[in-house]
Amino acid sequence: MSTFTVERSLPNRISRLNDLAYNLWWSWHQNASWLFQHLDKTLWELTHHNPVKFLQQVSPAKLEAAAADPVFLRHYDGIMMAFDKCLEGKDSWFAQTYPDMAGRTIAYFSAEFGLHISLPIYSGGLGILAGDHCKEASDIGLPLVGVGFVYPQGYFKQSITSDGRQEPIYERFDYNAAPMECVISRETEGGLLDLHLNGNVIYAAVWRVRLGLVSLYLMDTDVEENEPWDRELSARLYGGDQETRIRQEMVLGIGGVRLLDRLGIRPAVFHANEGHAAFLMLERIRSMVQGGMSFSDAVEKVRSTTVFTTHTPVPAGHDAFPFHLVEKHFHNFWGSMGLDREQFLALGEYPDPHGGVNFNMTALALRLSGHRNGVSKLHGRVSRLMWHSMWPEQTVDEVPITHVTNGVHTPTWIAPEMDKLFAKYLGHDWLDKHDDPTLWTRIDEIPDAELWNIRVHLKSRLLNFMRERARRDWIAEGADSTQVLTAGTLLDPNALTIGFARRFATYKRAMLVLSNLVRLKNIMHDEWRPVQIVFAGKAHPADAPGRSLISEIYQLARDNDIGGRIAFVEDYDIHVAKYLVRGVDVWLNNPRPPLEASGTSGQKAALNGVPHLSILDGWWYEGYQGTNGWAIAPDIPEDADDDLRDQADRDELYRVLEEEVVPLYFERDSDGVPRGWVKLIKEAIRTAGPVFSARRMVKEYASRMYVEAMKNAR
Repeated sequence: MSTFTVERSLPNRISRLNDLAYNLWWSWHQNASWLFQHLDKTLWELTHHNPVKFLQQVSPAKLEAAAADPVFLRHYDGIMMAFDKCLEGKDSWFAQTYPDMAGRTIAYFSAEFGLHISLPIYSGGLGILAGDHCKEASDIGLPLVGVGFVYPQGYFKQSITSDGRQEPIYERFDYNAAPMECVISRETEGGLLDLHLNGNVIYAAVWRVRLGLVSLYLMDTDVEENEPWDRELSARLYGGDQETRIRQEMVLGIGGVRLLDRLGIRPAVFHANEGHAAFLMLERIRSMVQGGMSFSDAVEKVRSTTVFTTHTPVPAGHDAFPFHLVEKHFHNFWGSMGLDREQFLALGEYPDPHGGVNFNMTALALRLSGHRNGVSKLHGRVSRLMWHSMWPEQTVDEVPITHVTNGVHTPTWIAPEMDKLFAKYLGHDWLDKHDDPTLWTRIDEIPDAELWNIRVHLKSRLLNFMRERARRDWIAEGADSTQVLTAGTLLDPNALTIGFARRFATYKRAMLVLSNLVRLKNIMHDEWRPVQIVFAGKAHPADAPGRSLISEIYQLARDNDIGGRIAFVEDYDIHVAKYLVRGVDVWLNNPRPPLEASGTSGQKAALNGVPHLSILDGWWYEGYQGTNGWAIAPDIPEDADDDLRDQADRDELYRVLEEEVVPLYFERDSDGVPRGWVKLIKEAIRTAGPVFSARRMVKEYASRMYVEAMKNAR
């Protein structure tokens, strides 16, 4: 592992391109990315929009030419002025709304952060949400720092064999070509971060990723000073057995608190994004007790200044460790908290779904946090019911778990073409006001034909992207003809295109739309109203049922009777997601309720004018209004068994497609514009734009939780 940041020597006039490359602020400011594209558009694509790698490879002649180009320099100067204004943060929403909170910091702990494809340190929705949260924190001036891991091998790259098997590929990413800088290493003052855990020392290097005003500090245990098994702790995201997992979460929670102390950062508020980081609360209590505070006072102090967000509505989905494993790793810890073994284990004690009792990370977090929330209105209700036994003296509705519905970072996910359209009709400053519902009342001013033409263009971009990917695989990797076919090369640009892209877990029911092939083929092969489906997503390498779902879909995509109407895009990541949520016509989501905590892919799609077709679960439970998409809501009892629900949901899904979605899409006027469909698109945008934005979400966290916790920190 190299711990040096490599910066390209640039002409003085444009030398600050290095500063921009090492701050991901550029990635959600489309005018900023133009600076790199303009230098060499082909190289920009070949380096996968990684400006650090790009600047290392771009030719000196092109840099010198840009430094003498008045058009480029005018654009460069304007971007740098906007960049500097962001870094000042003086006029931000938070600074203006809460001036008396200046100097107070929020520490946001997460096991993963989905930021950009150049940093593969995320696996799915939890990480993307964390990344959007941090980007929006920068946009509104929230004083936040993030804590997490560098995963040298990332999650995994997905490869699908010709017979449909998912094969995980782990590739070490190049530290020197990533937009991050080393802040703690063996070469820095004080050397590596040394974490004394369970009588052993684990060393970590620390890297900083800049997101506008926000910094993320990411630990990396893959250093020579560690034993081989300790070097593996941060090698892969969600890898290893329970032994590895508990040690990894000790490094995240306990090590993360000590890391901030080493950096001289004294947060007023700590936010644990899911139970993976719950050990941070134990470390804070231990530190206070060691400083002379009583255990009970330390607990109250930690509770009053800690926010905890749970994302999992399935009991089995919460991290839980057997007591003997916790005792093995914490027997040197609880004494420094002023506790004995039984008192310590009681902090996380909770029944498991199989009748035993374990040390549950979510139960630990719920006991030691004062601000607790689910991630949608329905998920808040499900969480109160799930954890009611922890507050048996209260009714379910009184359980102290609220909700903050997830939202998406609009500048990251909006298509450039939609951005220009909104700037034209909503105002050039629409992004500054996008969480204001009154802004979106002007959506009807956009001419139907103009909006429709952009939607057609975005679908064309998606299909071109899929074809070019298949071509590259054919040339570079020797993909066979079957793999080229299933990658979507036969898709029809005139067909109604449905997108289904997410983690392949069984409760998400990827096969639901494919479960009656006779009926589905009749829908897909209608000569005048054809329909096609694009699938994408990964299954955890240890999830055999999830991998099986991918294989089943892949086999169907190969079937001649399907006629090229089903495609599977492999290696779903942020880059692929942007094409999909912008380019399909309908976004399909059909989890088994109430197992979808929130789901944000449909929010990204709706923002770009892609209506949602979904079960009334997660965000859609509160987002569906009858005129902005479709609900799969058969009339069956809430306690119906899985087989009955699956059958009823499948039949209702086909009915909605046949009677509502497909006819509306193909109903065109003399100009070829589907007026009814465009009206629905506008409603989807109008309802998703302000309410399901990360701006609304982070402001809600700030006003309801962070500021209250900051006051408690005094």
